[in-house]
Amino acid sequence: MAASRKPLPNRGVLAAVADSLARHVSPDARLALALSGGLDSVSLLHALVVLRDQHPFELQAVHVHHGLSPRADRWAEFCARLCASHAVELTLHRVQIACDDAAGIEAAARRERQHIFAALDVDFVLTAHQRDDQAETLLLQLLRGAGPKGLAAMPEVQVRSGWRAAQLRPLLGVPRAGLLDYAQAHGLEWVDDESNLDTRYRRNALRQQVMPLLAAHFPGRAATLARAAALQADAAELLDDLARMDAVVAIDGGRLDCEVLAGLSRPRGRNLLRHFIELHGLPMPSARRLGEALHQLLDARRDARVCIRLGALDVWRFRGGAYLVPVAPAPAAPVRWQGETTLAVPSAGVTVRMDAVAGTGLKRAVLSSGEVTLGVRQGGERLRLHAGGPRRSLKNLLQEHAIAPWQRDRLPLLWCDGQLLWAAGIGLDADAQAAPDEPGILPVVVA
Repeated sequence: MAASRKPLPNRGVLAAVADSLARHVSPDARLALALSGGLDSVSLLHALVVLRDQHPFELQAVHVHHGLSPRADRWAEFCARLCASHAVELTLHRVQIACDDAAGIEAAARRERQHIFAALDVDFVLTAHQRDDQAETLLLQLLRGAGPKGLAAMPEVQVRSGWRAAQLRPLLGVPRAGLLDYAQAHGLEWVDDESNLDTRYRRNALRQQVMPLLAAHFPGRAATLARAAALQADAAELLDDLARMDAVVAIDGGRLDCEVLAGLSRPRGRNLLRHFIELHGLPMPSARRLGEALHQLLDARRDARVCIRLGALDVWRFRGGAYLVPVAPAPAAPVRWQGETTLAVPSAGVTVRMDAVAGTGLKRAVLSSGEVTLGVRQGGERLRLHAGGPRRSLKNLLQEHAIAPWQRDRLPLLWCDGQLLWAAGIGLDADAQAAPDEPGILPVVVA
């Protein structure tokens, strides 16, 4: 399902919700409303209850108890009474937010909510974002230096990575004042979160201090900013289309062709690299970090070891291609094999199966006579692959076998009494290989 970002006209609450349901929600779909107890979500709940007969759907509500306010228990009780009065099932989720969270309280609370919403087994999670929220989001993104995707702000319907349900925002075309009129006209009650007045939080400062000043000089500012967000969404969609066109010849599975990348203008190259990162589900790095990654991929010496950290992944250049791979775990000590059929090797991030064989593999007698350990390279290892041949450095063997650089430090190895006897993907020590019909042990990487 594609994200819907068309500008939404100012309509009444019922009309806006009914139209959104008609365009996006099939009959008998399962909906979960994120209910805070505030004006916006209470108004949306009321509208959904009014409309559920003419547009049948299953409705439940979800309240997240953050525990940040001394009134949080009362808000939860209010939501429970409200849902009971409408015969709507309510699920309460309690979360704990650390006041010293590095991301900040707002971001930490949002992260916890989204974790809960992602796990909901429904078709749509409905949130009560409205037009003033959209305008504020656009300004916040602009002040962060965001590009077209960030400035597109919030789509009406959005498919999020890792979520079971799509997120639907039926009120994006409705101003906050329209929701207040609706609630008052229907005699609705709601709760007010005192933290919304705390201007230490950026959105609150924008809402309480900046937007009133804009209103004095720019009537209709929220609608104008919402239109601007829609125009940025169009620009972002065009950039996505261009990236998909370039990706046809540049991206093959997990590989981005650096030669094709070099043939594009730098802005177009950044757009393609951004698309490549998105395909891996990675949060977008800053413009500076993205530009540095592109510079290293294209301008570093041909023989240079290129690796740029992008959050939880590294971008590597190898044999003319760029690859995104998980950051290697911290080094771990080798593990000792004591006859198990399988053995986890944490330093390599794999499990090795030790198969009992005959006429192949490593001599069982050799392994039984010494201390066998499995781990990853420490440096200076040598291996004799051919009888009578020299012991060659593992470093050279890795290069000859085209083992990718990010795999070299995680390649599982086996030693017996400190002598390297096996390197996954490369081979066995020739002096320790089992003769025909001789009992052997064959190491096999299984995960």
